[in-house]
Amino acid sequence: MSGGRFDLSGRIACVTGASAGIGRAIATAFAETGATVVGVARREAQLDDWRGAVEARDGRAHACVADLADLTTVPEAAERITAAAGAPDILVNAAGLNPRQQADVVTAEAWQKTLDLNLSAPFFLAQALVPGMRAKGWGRVINIASLQSERAFPNGIAYGASKGGVTQLTRAMAEAWSRDGITCNALAPGFFPTELTSAVFADEERSARNAAQTCIGRNGRLDDLVGPAIFLASPASDYVTGQILFVDGGFTAK
Repeated sequence: MSGGRFDLSGRIACVTGASAGIGRAIATAFAETGATVVGVARREAQLDDWRGAVEARDGRAHACVADLADLTTVPEAAERITAAAGAPDILVNAAGLNPRQQADVVTAEAWQKTLDLNLSAPFFLAQALVPGMRAKGWGRVINIASLQSERAFPNGIAYGASKGGVTQLTRAMAEAWSRDGITCNALAPGFFPTELTSAVFADEERSARNAAQTCIGRNGRLDDLVGPAIFLASPASDYVTGQILFVDGGFTAK
């Protein structure tokens, strides 16, 4: 997978939510493609397990334990991320939360925590790390959007609001920083098996309906996100910024 314009050798990447799911898949793929990866997550044991798995395959990985849902921790987390491996060239904001509350019972606490982690933390962490990218004249910010950035799903009002915000945040980041050599894009996954979607995949009938909604005829596998993530992180995407790439098997095309 490495080599040429898709090679990440010599790059330093920070991936939040690296302990599981989409974040872990992307963080592992970046290490396999030559990057030094700083994984960020709040669960130390799972994060250490990811780091060990990468190092067992001769990859370069560092772990930074942080709860980014608490925005007061972001400045210190940015300092520790930079101290671990140097100023990142690539930031992937994959940490996320979906409380799955029905609209009539959404609590203010759950609403705020969802927006803080899914929308605010990606901006403030990027804001803290962009000066290092600007100094190099090159950088990548990759956010994680969602089908719910465009579609309304049951019990997803807080999550959908946050992910709708991510799409506009991504465009605004691109407007602010692309002239400094820092491209900003987002991946919008379809249905993939992660902790956040465990309830969906546990319901075989619902999972089958979601698969049938795609053009390809199946739900996603985490490996399906690897190529698009590497593309957006690599020199191959030098002229791509402010874009939302739906990796959904054609779910939103139907």
